[in-house]
Amino acid sequence: MELRKKKLFLLDMDGTIYLGSRLFDFSLPFFDCVKKMGAKYMFLTNNSSKSADLYLEKLERMKIPVTPGELITSTHATALYLKRQYGDRPVYVSGTAAFCRELLALGINVTDNMESPAALVMGFDTELSFKKLDNMSMLLTLNKDIGYIGSNPDWTCPTEYGYVPDCGSVAAMLKNATGRWPKFIGKPEPDMVNMALERAGAAKEEALIIGDRLYTDVACGLAAGIDAALVLSGESSKDDLKNSKHKPHYVFKDLGELLEILDGKREV
Repeated sequence: MELRKKKLFLLDMDGTIYLGSRLFDFSLPFFDCVKKMGAKYMFLTNNSSKSADLYLEKLERMKIPVTPGELITSTHATALYLKRQYGDRPVYVSGTAAFCRELLALGINVTDNMESPAALVMGFDTELSFKKLDNMSMLLTLNKDIGYIGSNPDWTCPTEYGYVPDCGSVAAMLKNATGRWPKFIGKPEPDMVNMALERAGAAKEEALIIGDRLYTDVACGLAAGIDAALVLSGESSKDDLKNSKHKPHYVFKDLGELLEILDGKREV
């Protein structure tokens, strides 16, 4: 489907619409353009270190018009998976306090009892300590039957100065220590896209996912069967694109270049 006829734009956040606390100049005009088209936008983020409320507050501080229904995080997708897989059984969670609170609010039986959890759930933990690593190593080593879930597979999280280790990198440390590797939720799994399509009442051909990562954002779009666009304003480079098995339908320098196409100022 032609880009100007899309009805739902699914946007990654850090590296796509902002970098750290710096909003890209083209982001607000992009959202205005989408509204003028009569289309919708939603935000999909793998970063589980903050609660949805904190993300909404950040977007509102940046003057981005957003409602709670327009934000889906990997925490939402993780909670949905845990409910389906474990029901009300207790799970041990290693993550930020905000991650734990949000899982509790979403109906997950979070426990700090290491004797009988059904699963270990690991989020992107900006409050990570060696004690948490020790507890996770103990659970994974002594209980071979315990479920092991990671909220997202990202190797790094972008900052204004570069990158910091994300959930995937911590999982690699634990793999070296225990031999165990988690089932990852969030992008590139298609669940978040499917949740967004259902909320928006949009068909797959009407949607476009936009992000700065090939192995999460683009791969998620491909897995969900929707068009995917890579922006080079964050993690990925043209060299990464050449070497990746995840090939986007579109590549843009940044969201501003897509804005020019939607505005009719340039062709694809």
